Amino acid sequence: MLSHEPQIRFIVFLTMLAFMVIAEFLSPRRRQEIPRLLRWSNNLALVALDTALVRLLFPLAAVGVASWAEAQGWGLFNLIGMPRGLAGILAFLLLDLAIYAQHVVFHYVPVLWRLHRMHHADLEIDVTTGLRFHPLEIILSMLIKMAIVLLLGAPAIAVLIFEIVLNATSLFNHSNLRLPKPVDATLRLIVVTPDMHRVHHSVEKEETNSNFGFNLPWWDRLFGTYIAQPSAGHLGMTIGLQRFRTKRDLWLDRMLVQPFRGKE
Repeated sequence: MLSHEPQIRFIVFLTMLAFMVIAEFLSPRRRQEIPRLLRWSNNLALVALDTALVRLLFPLAAVGVASWAEAQGWGLFNLIGMPRGLAGILAFLLLDLAIYAQHVVFHYVPVLWRLHRMHHADLEIDVTTGLRFHPLEIILSMLIKMAIVLLLGAPAIAVLIFEIVLNATSLFNHSNLRLPKPVDATLRLIVVTPDMHRVHHSVEKEETNSNFGFNLPWWDRLFGTYIAQPSAGHLGMTIGLQRFRTKRDLWLDRMLVQPFRGKE
């Protein structure tokens, strides 16, 4: 399974992307005013660039680092001889907590926010927004993730499962999908739902700095960063940032230079 990691991740990604695109068309949450061709072509071009850079700069990536640490006996779990099953569960939870913490830091440290704000500058939110991250943020995030995997000695299979689940839930919770209220209320007990994460993409600063979870919803409740609903409602809220509100800002070239275009 690990030897086919890139193929497995790619197949799951395409399947989830196609499923969420269809679901959005069948049951949209918000009316979208900006042509999909403009947003989707640039957002998908960006993820292609991000993927190529990661494969070029980190041929082993997080799963490869985990396999190497296991072989060398490095990392906390390997040093203490923790049972593999328990190590896998703890690794999944701790990696998700680390992603939450990293997300908070990227919002509050100015130089990191300048990288991350490109994700928030999308003027609509749908499944492709879950792919829209600046290459420099992707590279930095991968370095952080690899360091955590190495320190923990996380089992490679757990890291692979985490990566697959994280990618799938990012596509899900950024989607423009309308879920029945009882379904949303139940789901957000165990996973970040589209309505929960959409609050995070509000133009309102307090709401932007809330609901940081990408996968598990528990950290926001535990650390007091949870907001249940946007103040203007999901249909009335404004998506994005106060700056970068033109359609030209949605083009790939503008997205790539955005971190260098003044302060937010």
